[in-house]
Amino acid sequence: MKRRDSLKALGLATMGVSVGPLENRDAINRVLPLGKEDPTEAKDGRTPVEQIREAKLKAEKFFTDHELKTVAILSDIIVPADGVSGSATQAGVPAFIEFMMKDQPDQQTPMRGGLNWLDNQCRKRYGKTFADCDGAQRIELVDLIAYPEKATPEFTPGVAFFNRMRNLTMTGFFTTEMGWKDVGYMGNTPNQWDGVPADVLQKYGLAYD
Repeated sequence: MKRRDSLKALGLATMGVSVGPLENRDAINRVLPLGKEDPTEAKDGRTPVEQIREAKLKAEKFFTDHELKTVAILSDIIVPADGVSGSATQAGVPAFIEFMMKDQPDQQTPMRGGLNWLDNQCRKRYGKTFADCDGAQRIELVDLIAYPEKATPEFTPGVAFFNRMRNLTMTGFFTTEMGWKDVGYMGNTPNQWDGVPADVLQKYGLAYD
């Protein structure tokens, strides 16, 4: 599957990072002594309160080792390495998805349920979990859930899970430097202004000198 062809067909999913309840004032003051810094003052694009919350979430763990391995395999199926850039795991996508599970807890149940569904399907078909299957077996099952318009009703739960996984993977990958470079995004870059073109100046009888 060519990455750019996939992007044209699927589109880039955008997922906002929600901001949960702020930590209480006492918790803030333990990290930021009173009078030293205003917790509402932005620093490096984030307020101290946001930094505290991010550190707290990063210290927590949601996925089991087996689940995280499965997430990594799936993310690399969705965005494999090619001649332009590395794979999803090389861009740090599994860590991004782990963070999103803690930042947006409503995603935890459908994600964990989807991973269990995937393993159960593989056990029925191949007698082992998705992570323990070989490459051909993994792709065989993914092909049954990656294309919603072709999927049969029995695979509806798998389709919903794979859509979620694909959206998270795409968001994680294309919000990294590797992902930006993959699509040739330059951002705000300086250019050189050489003035009004000579033919336009001549047309209006003007000149810089």
